[in-house]
Amino acid sequence: MGSYYYLLAQLPYPIFGQKLPMSSVEFKELAMPLLDEKDALLLAAINIDSHPVETSPLSGCDFIDKWREWERALRLNLAKLRSVKIKREGYISVDPPGFPVDAVTAAAKAMQENPLDAEVLIDKARWSAVDSIQGNDYFDRNSVFAYLLKLMILERQASFQAETGFSEYESLYASILEQSGTLTAGEFK
Repeated sequence: MGSYYYLLAQLPYPIFGQKLPMSSVEFKELAMPLLDEKDALLLAAINIDSHPVETSPLSGCDFIDKWREWERALRLNLAKLRSVKIKREGYISVDPPGFPVDAVTAAAKAMQENPLDAEVLIDKARWSAVDSIQGNDYFDRNSVFAYLLKLMILERQASFQAETGFSEYESLYASILEQSGTLTAGEFK
């Protein structure tokens, strides 16, 4: 495990809820040539979009293994709570773990919010988990992995903003059409 001081020292600091400093793809293109082979392979395997049901095999990296455990607990608890809410009990074939507790708590809190607020709450919890798993050595491989995860979380947040904007556009467009009285939403002349 080497130090990646020169890589990490040049990066803009990501802040939750702020503008994305670069895309995850741009970061990977920047970082990959500077990482040793094992760390580059680990970086390529990091994501927040997988749907882990079974426990993943250990990666050999404590940060990644703890992240996977946290994300798995979050997703399984969300799935279980959502299936209970819509009365589809038994839909989830795997019992959700009760640990890490902050992942379980985030899932429970998300069920009390509207869908967009719930997703923001979940991503804030992810961000906090990344920070706590990362540790205090800011120039090791864990910091490289944490940076990528934070970019992915910011990208996810940016996609919600785009969806919200499009939804508002559709609503405004439908309103204009209704007020015009000549067309209804979805009709063309």
